[in-house]
Amino acid sequence: MNSIDLILLNFNEVRRRSIKVWTSIPQEKLIWKPDNEAMTCIEMIRHVLESEYYYHLAIQNRGSLAIFDSPFEKQPFSTVDAELKFAEPFRNHFLETIKLFSEEDLTSIKIDRSDSGYIRSLGDMLLRIAYHESVHTGQLLDYLRTAGIPRVRVWD
Repeated sequence: MNSIDLILLNFNEVRRRSIKVWTSIPQEKLIWKPDNEAMTCIEMIRHVLESEYYYHLAIQNRGSLAIFDSPFEKQPFSTVDAELKFAEPFRNHFLETIKLFSEEDLTSIKIDRSDSGYIRSLGDMLLRIAYHESVHTGQLLDYLRTAGIPRVRVWD
């Protein structure tokens, strides 16, 4: 197993666990949020999916995008399954893109997001994308605890 395989495994495992959490949220609780400044559950799920799409484009661009026209913005919020179905082709394209990179690319390609305060190697950026999803899935677990909703077991 090489580094690319491990990165793909990590993306798949993070998403598998996220889906366990996301699909455990009762439909009527998808619009719940812990305070007025927080995202709702469904907004956070959308944020994760949309961010992955943005990061994919940023990787292809080797840096931040001057203009980001998100296909997610036109989608009404409805169900977790609808969000996942809409995001699936974008996700598949992202994973296929990762498969095209070489081991050397992970260190030699730089992603310039100076506007956000960093320039990262491709490998670092890919790990941070999965980490971003993991953090938000952890936040949703905390949302569920706060709302008194039973939490699924994500560690298997």
